[in-house]
Amino acid sequence: MIQSITRFCKATFASVVLAVNTVVGFTLMIPFVIAKLLLPFTFVRKICDTGLRTIAETWIGVNCFWMNTVGRTRWHVSGHDQFPYQGWYLVSANHQSWVDILVLQWVFNRRIPLLKFFIKHELIYVPIIGLCWWALDFPFMKRRGGASAQKDLETARKACEKFRVIPTSVISFMEGTRFTKGKHAQQKSPYQNLLKAKTGGVCMALETMGDMFNCLVDVTIVYPHGIPTFTDLLTGNLEEVVVKVREVPIPKSVLLNEKGEPASRQVVQAWVDEMWTAKDREITEIKASFSRQ
Repeated sequence: MIQSITRFCKATFASVVLAVNTVVGFTLMIPFVIAKLLLPFTFVRKICDTGLRTIAETWIGVNCFWMNTVGRTRWHVSGHDQFPYQGWYLVSANHQSWVDILVLQWVFNRRIPLLKFFIKHELIYVPIIGLCWWALDFPFMKRRGGASAQKDLETARKACEKFRVIPTSVISFMEGTRFTKGKHAQQKSPYQNLLKAKTGGVCMALETMGDMFNCLVDVTIVYPHGIPTFTDLLTGNLEEVVVKVREVPIPKSVLLNEKGEPASRQVVQAWVDEMWTAKDREITEIKASFSRQ
């Protein structure tokens, strides 16, 4: 009974702080959003993007506060503090839960530029937060195939061109969706802990910004005690998180072919598949090490 009351109090506190934090952040963004709409000049955009980034980083900082307050999570993080803040990064991570996003923000906030995600188009209609994502130039993807797929690629290309203005971290959950045993079986995935990687968004990022990326930041997230839900995070029921970060140089071969044209999807896919094999093996090893404890 006492445990249930404690969890309820933690969830209430976290939810209130998150809601107030989001409303305040959204309100502060409005002047910058209006300026971006009315004054489409590069120098104005730089000022607005800097202001919006500062607000977003502060929003993340407050989220880190309530996460630390309601939970006693044991964080095992390595390799995350080696990157200069003023840089351009292509970030890749495995995807298991909505919690992954806040974990990544907890790890990287103010260490590298604000993470920009490829987001499902439907999420633009989420009240308040959808407009915030739009203001921060998050690329919205429909992922339907055919003509819509071509439109998505064009959307990704335009978004990535905007990212050239100020230092940016472009992140892709290359599995395209959260890992579940059902999806894993349906895909007949060759990996034990991962779904097959999709490289459409990454190809667009490499084609548009490949010459600017300092490196690929490869992130492996493991929850040793089971994949948490967002409710687990709110109630402080996230016991342990392992985050392994490593720097991966981006080979010239995945940027341009011998003719100086953008590398084919097959070349990029082969490069990603090699990383995915290593990541799958790493996750197995991490899980095994905790099971022995």
